[in-house]
Amino acid sequence: MKEVKCECGHVNPHGTVLCESCGISLIEEKAQGKLHDMRYEGSARRSQTYNKTIIDKIWNFFSSVKVGVWLIVVTLIASALGTILPQEMYIPTIMTPAEYYEDQYGWFGKLYYQLGFHNLYSSWWYLVLIASIGVSLVICSIDRVVPLYRALKTQRVTRHESFLKRQRLFGITDAQTVDETFEKVKENLKGKRYKIREEDGNILAEKGRFSRWGPYVNHCGLIIFLIGGMLRFVPGMYIDDMVWIREGETKLIPETDGQYYLENKEFTLEVYDKEKDNKAFSEAIENAGMVAKNYQSDVILYKKVDDSVAGEEAKLEEVKEYDIRVNEPLKFEGFALYQTEYKLDELSSMSFNLVKKSDNEPLGNLKIDLNEPEKKYDLGNGYSVEIMSYFPDFEFNDDGEPRTKSRVPNNPAFVFKMLTPDKPDGEISFVAIQQTVEPFGDNEYQMKFAGIETKDVSGLTVRKDSTLWFFAVGGFIFMFGVAQGAYWNHRRIWIRRKDNEIWVSGHTNKNWHGLKREIGMILDGSGIQEPKDQLQDE
Repeated sequence: MKEVKCECGHVNPHGTVLCESCGISLIEEKAQGKLHDMRYEGSARRSQTYNKTIIDKIWNFFSSVKVGVWLIVVTLIASALGTILPQEMYIPTIMTPAEYYEDQYGWFGKLYYQLGFHNLYSSWWYLVLIASIGVSLVICSIDRVVPLYRALKTQRVTRHESFLKRQRLFGITDAQTVDETFEKVKENLKGKRYKIREEDGNILAEKGRFSRWGPYVNHCGLIIFLIGGMLRFVPGMYIDDMVWIREGETKLIPETDGQYYLENKEFTLEVYDKEKDNKAFSEAIENAGMVAKNYQSDVILYKKVDDSVAGEEAKLEEVKEYDIRVNEPLKFEGFALYQTEYKLDELSSMSFNLVKKSDNEPLGNLKIDLNEPEKKYDLGNGYSVEIMSYFPDFEFNDDGEPRTKSRVPNNPAFVFKMLTPDKPDGEISFVAIQQTVEPFGDNEYQMKFAGIETKDVSGLTVRKDSTLWFFAVGGFIFMFGVAQGAYWNHRRIWIRRKDNEIWVSGHTNKNWHGLKREIGMILDGSGIQEPKDQLQDE
């Protein structure tokens, strides 16, 4: 890469506009009287210097602020599209996603599914968008902060005359007592907390340089924030699952690698009483019929014993007993179990009697666990019943055939085969709630409903988030960068002796009015005139 040597002897990178050391212009400019563009100190930015190789083109593409803004806009639009219909993780599991979206939302739901918006936030192209924003932030920052840092670090106190003349604030004053004038100005500068450097009798006063790094600190915070967002798709870093546990049931907690189990001892629901409780709930109770005051699950957390043998029932040891309430989760090993849902009086078991239709005499009783039914029940004396088909949530499809909408026993139905001594080949009967069908003609035997048992069910959200630290750190760094760039500004004042004249120039990255007022206070009583605002003169 070419380098450009200035007349002051400093070697500048190819593409530099203003010498990093003395500030003289290194290019021929059409408008010689025009003020210097000091946005990046006239330093050489890679994106504006090289455009030959494929790496240059990729670098230049992502270093563009416009490209970064468009990437953010496209990502926001895509994110909004993902909120039009529920994501796949929030839809019922009673049917496939393709069937559900078309059934619930028609042609739009079908198109929504086919375009992949049903699983938007974990799709490869959405992650590519997020990654592209991160790449853009990194390249934008490096492309600007490195040359800016180099230019500010290597700047000399004595700057070229053309550099001083083409600053926005510039003035010349005739002064006979230069030394006394300078001492007075230096005292005032120190009083304003400027850092003073001197060279050959000239002064460079500077303060607030750290504010120039504010936007790049913002970028660092955003990059960390984006990393935290992408880590949510790494297995184990972010878990948001659901587990339903019936009273008296012990169940494996999902996403815990088979190590933790939970027993639901009892579910409790308390509701407001419009007579006894706050009257403010009276209207709500009348409209809704019931307003929950508290619902909780009394649980016991177990951990699998290390010497448990694979294939056998797990050996468990009690870890803790806890009452899970709304906003009072059970926490362990980075996990949190929240009480979010409940279901009252879910069907748990059904009892039937095998009877002979002619005399209605019971020949045996069986109790079916609706969550784990057995295939065959021996009633003794040569009587037995086989379950040929089980439909936990029974309905007829469009072809008139029985099917189940879900695995939850909301409307159980059975196809029984009744084996008796006089009917060794068995008789077939279809039994649902308040419905019995004998598909092969009248049977001699019948399954007669005998009773039902219900249980309350707790819906617990299983959550683990190992990415929160990234969001917290990224957010803190971002806000620090905002404050750094918003509440401070980089101010520089150059004071140069030339014969019996004193040249004064000033520059700031923002708040020019504040700099002009401060220079006026610094030069007050020194005999040096305040520099003029050349931009206003133009």
